[in-house]
Amino acid sequence: MTISKFTCGAFLLSLGLLGGCTAKFLDEAPADQITDNNFYQTQQDAIQAVTAAYSELTKEGQYNAAQWAFDMWADISSTGGDDGNDGIEFKQLEAFSIPTTNFIATRLWGGSFIALQRANIVIQKVPNIANMDPAIQRRCLGEAQFLRAKMYFDLVRAYGDVPLFTAPPTSPSAVNIPRTPAADVYKQIEQDLTDAIGNLPASYSGEDLGRATKWAATGLLAKVYITEGKKTEAAQRAREVINNSGKTMWASYADNFKIENNNNNAKESLFEIQYVSGRNQYDRNQVGSAMNEFFGPRGANQTPGSGYGFNIPDPDFVAGYETGDTRKTATIWAPGDTYPDGSKAAAKATGSPFGYNCKKWFIGKVNTNIWDSGLNVPVLRLAEMYLIVAEAVGPTTEGLEAINKVRRRSFGLDYNTPSAAHDLTAASANFTNLVLRERKYELAFEFDRWFDMKRAGTLYPTLTDHAFIPRMTQQAATLRGIAPNVHGIPTQNNLVLPIPQSEIDTNPGLVQNPGY
Repeated sequence: MTISKFTCGAFLLSLGLLGGCTAKFLDEAPADQITDNNFYQTQQDAIQAVTAAYSELTKEGQYNAAQWAFDMWADISSTGGDDGNDGIEFKQLEAFSIPTTNFIATRLWGGSFIALQRANIVIQKVPNIANMDPAIQRRCLGEAQFLRAKMYFDLVRAYGDVPLFTAPPTSPSAVNIPRTPAADVYKQIEQDLTDAIGNLPASYSGEDLGRATKWAATGLLAKVYITEGKKTEAAQRAREVINNSGKTMWASYADNFKIENNNNNAKESLFEIQYVSGRNQYDRNQVGSAMNEFFGPRGANQTPGSGYGFNIPDPDFVAGYETGDTRKTATIWAPGDTYPDGSKAAAKATGSPFGYNCKKWFIGKVNTNIWDSGLNVPVLRLAEMYLIVAEAVGPTTEGLEAINKVRRRSFGLDYNTPSAAHDLTAASANFTNLVLRERKYELAFEFDRWFDMKRAGTLYPTLTDHAFIPRMTQQAATLRGIAPNVHGIPTQNNLVLPIPQSEIDTNPGLVQNPGY
């Protein structure tokens, strides 16, 4: 699915939230005439409503700002940017000093609930549309079920207990419900993804490329299960994707992040956030990705706006790459690297005192526009399915082969003999740590690291250490502008984001997370 080819709309009619549509759609149905009674009448209405739910994924509340935080909050990267308050919303997370008005916490909550409520309306209305192609009707339901599950998975991992809506609220009072226990939210996520698997097609073609498939839903369910610690179920679902999806891994790791490889049916990506370039926008709530510009080396003149230098790789993280790991050159700009124009990366720059920058989402000066890269963001990849299998089954023949499948692509080095650093003959916990380490480098800057560390229990080993295991070094602390072992210590209380203050103020049923 490319948003440029779809009518864009936001059909939160029950809540009175109608977003922008193309001129053609407005000509057909003026916004002040669209109601529940005259919409959701045709197959095209159903497809447009589903597309509206997808549209939130491209915005600030998801992959155009909020999701970036989950590497900066962990041991992958630091905010970077200019000095002072530039990127203060990310710096607050890094220092574990997060106000309840934090921009990231507010936008992630808002964007996720907008998307899932749009999905709720689709799930409620589409079954009642007459004369729909049954396959398209099932597909629309499956897409909405997938999107609702995706949003709730983001929410429950980031906030803990959250209000659970499985139907559109019918009145303002119905919006103000209390938080539902996380365990019950996970049950709904599992059910939605199971239903989606039964409703979604295995693949698409033409203008429908990029919509959620049964393999996207199966892969997400595997990820949900491994997050919950349900290893048997996780392995089963990940194997289904590996064995039956027809997907294969790219021969080169870097090929996952090339614009010409967007939405490749045969290759690694299971689900991508769809971005479109050429809109000449300074707006992270439109259809283009801002990451090329925001993560581009600051002031290096390698992007249309010369680069803002956010999301700076930590020196500890960079030093952790094993010799010969080709993922490094696909992920990191390092001092001395040659830029596309032939110039060299500097040893240090504003916001990057050690000279490192994120390269994974870099496409350079591909057009004259600013915040509208057309490079899609893979949210689920086949490589992650192999790592889920490895984590789930442990140091068995299957587990070892699964992790080595990923490692061979990167530098051809198997884990097959015991060593001081990688002892596979010891307790299975050691193997789990190796898998988590492999996830760290395979999925770097794909916004999962915080959640991996959180579920592995490696965020708060003692209150005398800083944030991470291994303990934050002086270099990394300097990069963040804080002192190791002084403040910014994560505890049980701040491993989740605060409920946005604006939500607490308007919903008396919400109780704030402890520590905020």
